[in-house]
Amino acid sequence: MEKNETYLKEVQKIIRRVEIRSKRMASELFSGEYHSSFKGKGIEFSNVREYQYGDDVRAIDWNTSARKHELYVKLFTEERERTLLLVVDGSASMLFGSQVRLKKELALELCAVLAFSAIQNNDKVGLLVFTDRVETYIAPRKGRQHVLVILEELFRINPQSRKTDIDAALCFIRYTLKKHAIIFLLTDLVDTEYEKGMKQLNTRHDFVLVHISDPLDKALPLSALIDLEEPETGLRITIDAGSSKQIERYREEQAKHFEELRQKLRRMRIDTVFLDTDRSFISDLNSFFRYRERKV
Repeated sequence: MEKNETYLKEVQKIIRRVEIRSKRMASELFSGEYHSSFKGKGIEFSNVREYQYGDDVRAIDWNTSARKHELYVKLFTEERERTLLLVVDGSASMLFGSQVRLKKELALELCAVLAFSAIQNNDKVGLLVFTDRVETYIAPRKGRQHVLVILEELFRINPQSRKTDIDAALCFIRYTLKKHAIIFLLTDLVDTEYEKGMKQLNTRHDFVLVHISDPLDKALPLSALIDLEEPETGLRITIDAGSSKQIERYREEQAKHFEELRQKLRRMRIDTVFLDTDRSFISDLNSFFRYRERKV
């Protein structure tokens, strides 16, 4: 019992530190950028006025026009309240990290900053954690306490599976989110069957892919024999990291893989942020928000 209480207190301390840091970053760096990067997609009916020459005929309110025997058009305003859904890969490959932090830890930090940016703009925030199934889903709500519930769930999540099925998560979202939302998918993309699902969500929502990688995903240090294990299947391979030829071949293969991935996502027209576990995400996220602001 005492161990559990001690553990809970430690979890609360960590979450409190994450909250303080994330709220400061959200307030000083990202809150305004987040708001201006995702505007104009959601609209709601506001009022009607008489038709004027040049108005879009698709905006005509036929019911009001018939009742008043004059043409009236609908007026719309941007929705003040938006929904942010954080979709986080909880598979075993996200537990990898060779230097500063694990991929999962980077995902948690980014989720915290995005969540506090959202609630500072009075938006709702929700969470979906997936492996090859939906592990947990927290419906979007407003407020600091709700964000803390999300962070605690992310910190304590113990997935039932080690594998990845991105399409299972995307399918769940399609049938769950009926209204337009901002969706951030945080994953290392250790999967292949996701193109159709991403395209479908991208047409209905503000969909953003956050691709998380580690330095060892791209290059190996020149050392000795390295024993590598595929975290989701348990398959093991040994690489001669003392051979410069082997090291260069690995780097070239990984560079080719990442370039093909970038090209594929560009063809799919998926907005993507590429992050690495060995560096801060501040610059990359700021650059992305500036790009989104020009695009909106």
